[in-house]
Amino acid sequence: MQKLTSNDPETKSPDLAAENLAKLKALFPELVTEGPDGVSVNLDVLKDLVGDKTATEAEEKYGINWHGKRRARQLALTPSTGTLRPCPEESVDWETTKNLMIEGDNLEVLKLLQKSYASKVKLIYIDPPYNTGKDFVYPDNFQDNIKNYLELTGQTGEGGVKLSSNTEASGRFHTDWLNMMYPRLKLARNLLREDGVIFISIDDGELDNLRKVCAEVFGEENFLVQIIWRKRSTPPNDKIIGANHDYILCYAKNSLYVSLRLRERSEDQVARYRNPDNHPKGPWAPGDLMANVKGGRFVQSLYFPIVNPQTAENHYPGTNGNWRFSATTIAALLANNEIFFGEAGNGKPKLKRFLCDVKEGVTYPSIWDFVPLNTSGTNEMGEIFQNPTIFESPKPVGLIQELLRLGSAEDSIALDFFAGSGSTGHAVFKQNASDSGNRRFILVQLPESTPKESEAAKSGYRSIADLTKERLRRAGKKIREENPLFAGDLGFRVLKLASSNIRAWEPAREKLAETLEESIDHLKTDRTETDILFELLLKLGLDLTVPIETRSIADKTVHSIGAGSLLVCLSLSIPQGAVEPLALGMVAWHRAMNPAGETTVVFRDSAFADDVAKTNLTAILDQHGLKTVRSL
Repeated sequence: MQKLTSNDPETKSPDLAAENLAKLKALFPELVTEGPDGVSVNLDVLKDLVGDKTATEAEEKYGINWHGKRRARQLALTPSTGTLRPCPEESVDWETTKNLMIEGDNLEVLKLLQKSYASKVKLIYIDPPYNTGKDFVYPDNFQDNIKNYLELTGQTGEGGVKLSSNTEASGRFHTDWLNMMYPRLKLARNLLREDGVIFISIDDGELDNLRKVCAEVFGEENFLVQIIWRKRSTPPNDKIIGANHDYILCYAKNSLYVSLRLRERSEDQVARYRNPDNHPKGPWAPGDLMANVKGGRFVQSLYFPIVNPQTAENHYPGTNGNWRFSATTIAALLANNEIFFGEAGNGKPKLKRFLCDVKEGVTYPSIWDFVPLNTSGTNEMGEIFQNPTIFESPKPVGLIQELLRLGSAEDSIALDFFAGSGSTGHAVFKQNASDSGNRRFILVQLPESTPKESEAAKSGYRSIADLTKERLRRAGKKIREENPLFAGDLGFRVLKLASSNIRAWEPAREKLAETLEESIDHLKTDRTETDILFELLLKLGLDLTVPIETRSIADKTVHSIGAGSLLVCLSLSIPQGAVEPLALGMVAWHRAMNPAGETTVVFRDSAFADDVAKTNLTAILDQHGLKTVRSL
């Protein structure tokens, strides 16, 4: 029993300052820094996080710093003005699938996902641009990133702007890459569950910078491992020393809660366990009975002879060593025939380690030479598209499957916001078919135009996102054919980033009367009810794959979302005579689906002829317990 002293924390009142510091660090790891006087809070960073414009350009403390870092932090905190428009015609199993393929700038998409998926993602895997001088780095626009995105991808009717590579000649080689990665990682952290993990593929070029950024965003204490993936069988011969590996960094949202899985034992590892003496506990393998005595530690009570019951020979521990167990425990092991004295029965004593007693798997190593090489990813594209060069350097499905086995649960969400060819979605499909899991994926890919002379363009794919979607369609179909008994989800909903359905009032002097008339209904006229419904899902924080039911009530179309948690009527006109039957019909539908739950009811504001009709409808709904009524 340990004696408490005046120095022990148990004898003092709580250290509130330390507790507050820990809470701040849990919410915003970048706030807490190391300075000459120890751990402290960076007040300028705090001001940035809460939008305080008085933040100064004070000297930064320990950590990574670069030109534009403050702006990058502010960029992550700037709300998105966009929305996600549904595209059922490009989807597979739209009505039933729980998977999402989102086409758009991942910075804006990550912002839009914050309400619906905050603290819900178990695993993130990303394969970002390695910053080799050839790959594209997203050019964010602090003022209006949606407008920037539409221009870059040619959706403004002006042909678009050519996306350029980030070359070392730019003078801001590392800076541009860091400004691209930093806000995206900050937003991604918010989406992780407390037990969530993120895996990031990278090479030597930005490894050091990436580790420093991740230490700031996730917290240095949440670093888990730097995996070395052997990606090539032989090194490239155009280098003095050719690298045949990449890295996969792994950080936790909170290392205190994370639980990574064990690796399944190989056939060779299982074969090491045998049962030559037909022991009732089953197969076993011999293990050491000696204790780990590093530093010469010695325990007198654990130094005694083990007597071979067949030969009566005494066996003592080695020099300066001792047994792992007490004499009482050793006696019990001998009585149960759980100590092995060699094949001839006269060797040194060994502990029988039974397969039934050990962990269900083995600990993962940090060097991964047991997963497919990068050539496997190329071969997979060849199998799917009959053209192995249609996409450059896709990650092999087997690599990402291994990450899913390590870091995800069978019913969790996996996110990849640099989706590329869609390897992560393919891996989720394949792993679910393998273990009957129900994992879901969210993929995000910029509709970057394919180069004119590329194999993808020659095959008719105008953008990388088009290729991603087609791969998912073909991969899902192939897995279904190969696994006819698998009834899991092999579909996906396609959503596309766009400007909000709510029109901002932009008066034009020469057409002021028309502008004023249009502003009466501030919803864009070229958008559908489904477009507006999905923006409501984002704004209210509902899952984007939640079921949507539709029925007619009082000759008005009403949508029920999430088993009645949201009721929406976007009719253009709700006259006074329709108010009561519409309201009572909605109440009855809500009670049938979600009698005890809360609900939000949404109408089009311009649908009411006057405030009287709107007030009457609100009063009826309120009288029957549907208190949250909103209008667009």
